[in-house]
Amino acid sequence: MSIRLKENKARRILIANRGEIAARIAKACRELGHTAIGLWTDNEVHARHLEFCDEWAHLEGTGNTETYLNQDKIIKIAKELKVDAVHPGYGFLSENGGFAEALSNNDIIFIGPHIEAIKIMGDKATSKTLAKESGVPVVPGSADAVKSVAEAIKIAEEIGYPVLLKAVAGGGGRGMRACADENEIKEQFEAVGRESMAAFGNGDLLVEKLVLNPRHIEVQILADKHGNVFHFFERECSVQRRHQKIVEEAPSPFIGDDEELRQKICQTAVKLSKAVKYDSAGTVEFIMAEDKSFYFLEMNTRIQVEHPITEEITGMDLIVCMIQSALGEDLQIPSQDFITRSGHAIECRICAEDPITMLPAPGVVTGFETNFPQGIRFDNCLFKDLEVTPDFDPMVGKLIAKGVVRDVAIRKMESALEGLYIEGLKTNIPLHKIILANQNFRDGNYSTSFIGVEKPQEQITNNIDYTSFYMKLAGIEARRMGL
Repeated sequence: MSIRLKENKARRILIANRGEIAARIAKACRELGHTAIGLWTDNEVHARHLEFCDEWAHLEGTGNTETYLNQDKIIKIAKELKVDAVHPGYGFLSENGGFAEALSNNDIIFIGPHIEAIKIMGDKATSKTLAKESGVPVVPGSADAVKSVAEAIKIAEEIGYPVLLKAVAGGGGRGMRACADENEIKEQFEAVGRESMAAFGNGDLLVEKLVLNPRHIEVQILADKHGNVFHFFERECSVQRRHQKIVEEAPSPFIGDDEELRQKICQTAVKLSKAVKYDSAGTVEFIMAEDKSFYFLEMNTRIQVEHPITEEITGMDLIVCMIQSALGEDLQIPSQDFITRSGHAIECRICAEDPITMLPAPGVVTGFETNFPQGIRFDNCLFKDLEVTPDFDPMVGKLIAKGVVRDVAIRKMESALEGLYIEGLKTNIPLHKIILANQNFRDGNYSTSFIGVEKPQEQITNNIDYTSFYMKLAGIEARRMGL
């Protein structure tokens, strides 16, 4: 649900990303009448997202540091192509305040929040301080980065074990270790610091109380340049491996019909966003304890991987709105009451990885077919002969199912997983099937410890019924031919 104002002029927008999110952004740009400019690298010459772009540019190199993390190269291309704005998608430079500032210095619009919001919310220590000052509940722990093992142990003894050693910068599950006692802090402190420095260029750590069996609940925020901040309800992202999400759903089954709690957590997210004068799409993340108390975790100052499930239940196009906000346009949302929700949506991240070890499994796609029921959306970057390399994230698509109620959404997702055929790659599709069949998942009775406790990966067999597989493909082809 988005309306473009007639007086808004067409812009040239460079998409500093790849894969399904680059395709998604390109479609939104074209819908708004803007020129979508895509990038291709030396190891993705035939990248599928380029099909949806109006122009293309070569970003020389292969790995992340040579390509999508190379600010100088991207800004040089942006200047050469005389672009008006850059959309960073998620990951890569999407939460890099220095990149946003460099673009601004070159009179190029960064499609994201203002620089100060990125810097404040991108640092877990400063964002936690702002949250406390704003009356937002935070997990007990250090207010600032801890400088030594002794200081970490002292704080842990004050707040009680278990605790979490956590990188001040970054996210995605890296730079985080649980410690049950003093000895584990001594063993892990330097290792976590090194991991954080390698991943984020910042080795500073926080010490936080570890909330046992928490739910990971996040609230989608959208704000404009005119001081308006809206929430788009919550998502539950508690099914994770190595602190990385693999299944998300909206609304949260744990919150369920508790509308008072739903409004409380959503309004808390709005309060924090207003405190930092937020002006783009973003997500405020919380952990929720078993007694339904909740604490601020972090704010992601970008669009999230799982944004489609919010779009499905609200009917709003978040990428379109994000672009409109960056360009100073009117979102045409008269009030919070204008945003309503309907039904239930689930997203399964489809990754090129071993479903048992859950480790990346690069390869070449030798066949790709879909046979989905109604109510299915598949945001993907797949095509026959696609080479999935170790250079980039192993996620190759996001399967989204919407139903009038949660049970229907689960049923549709199960059918969609059965109708998704990716040949040549190991994928986590078998893992998703086991997760959806799990009774605790079906009952909405799960937390971030789901994978560790239920161990769905141990229920997967490597036996593939190729006869059934190819019979299904033959049936799809026959229907296409009208036989």
